[in-house]
Amino acid sequence: MSGLRIEIFPDDLDATVDFYSRVLGFTLLRDERGAASQYVSLRLGDVRVGAARRAPGDAASRRPPTGVELVLEVDDLEAARARVLDSGWPLDEDLTARPWGLTDFRLLDPSGYYWRVTDHEGER
Repeated sequence: MSGLRIEIFPDDLDATVDFYSRVLGFTLLRDERGAASQYVSLRLGDVRVGAARRAPGDAASRRPPTGVELVLEVDDLEAARARVLDSGWPLDEDLTARPWGLTDFRLLDPSGYYWRVTDHEGER
């Protein structure tokens, strides 16, 4: 069995929880927004996202210091897209068939993390 766990460092945990649960369908597993070291953990299937609040401009506690593209493989790409659109969240880029054989759409989370939501590799 394998899975993916990532840690992000947003400025606003409420906006983060709203986006990951309402827009992408994650379930909130751990909610420590009231603690001194604010943290939440969310899960969608075998994917877990941990988010620790960091104040704006706190570059020393943000690692890695450069951006990444986060890729979420889903069983039903059309349903995932519909969920995002139904939530009112804007797409950065709508469904696009890529030269490498996958189809995806892209969006930014409230902190600017760039997500590519795609079908599973090998299905095209």
